[in-house]
Amino acid sequence: MDRSREIADFLRTRRAGLTPDRAGLPDDGRTRRVPGLRRDEVARLAGVSTEYYTRLEQGRAVNPSPEVLEALSRALHLDESEREHLTDLLARPTPARRGPTSPQRVRPGLHLMLQTLDHVPAFILGRRTDVLAGNRLAREVLTDFDALPAPRRNLARYYLLDPQARERVGDWERIAAETVAILRLEAGRHPHDRQLADLVGELTLKSTEFSIWWNDHRVLRRTHGAKSYHHPLVGDLHFAYESFQVPGDSEQTLCVYNIEPGSETARSVQLLANWTTPRQGDLPRPEPTTPPTTAP
Repeated sequence: MDRSREIADFLRTRRAGLTPDRAGLPDDGRTRRVPGLRRDEVARLAGVSTEYYTRLEQGRAVNPSPEVLEALSRALHLDESEREHLTDLLARPTPARRGPTSPQRVRPGLHLMLQTLDHVPAFILGRRTDVLAGNRLAREVLTDFDALPAPRRNLARYYLLDPQARERVGDWERIAAETVAILRLEAGRHPHDRQLADLVGELTLKSTEFSIWWNDHRVLRRTHGAKSYHHPLVGDLHFAYESFQVPGDSEQTLCVYNIEPGSETARSVQLLANWTTPRQGDLPRPEPTTPPTTAP
């Protein structure tokens, strides 16, 4: 990832999306050739010189103080995910790490937790939205990731490249775009992740929508929200999902699809659970999702 370009593109897209009116700036009478704020206006709002802000936007000023980051975030009306992303991008560069990334594994206690949550879909995501483990209902509602080769057990790849996802996922465009924003946030945090770069390259080549969403530099940390699916056996299903960082491993996330008691979805999911047969020893421990790496 070209860090200087990432910084420039992110700051440009954020100021382009912020109108002077929303920023609280009076009309100065000047004709605007491009939408959004000018560099000098962002600098004035953040309390820094135009020269310094220009250097930041060009990637020539690194590791700014927390005060400057906070001032820029306020000036550009950044949300929490955008602030986190800007902090990652402007941090002092670190040498690229070489060699394979250690495979991610789900500890036995978390596998047991997924079995305990057998009345709702639940699964564990790792780096790059890799699906590390899931319970029986997660396999039924989304897709059977365990049946896929280990390198292909990935939520972003499923949403964007699996034709079944477009038919099964309610509000597919929103969900897929949000997943791209999650990958963008991770790319800022791990700029030297070769497997993430390979995933981005694959999605760029195979998905017409991916490049559009990737290039708008939206970032997102998903914590909760609503999701809908259309299941071929039981019809429409509506969930309120919650995501939790796994204690002891900041790179694993437990995702739980909660169901309103007494709802049509609750009845449909119960039917789905009755129609499906648990696997022997459910849940199986999937292979590590980290594909083999080649020497750089």
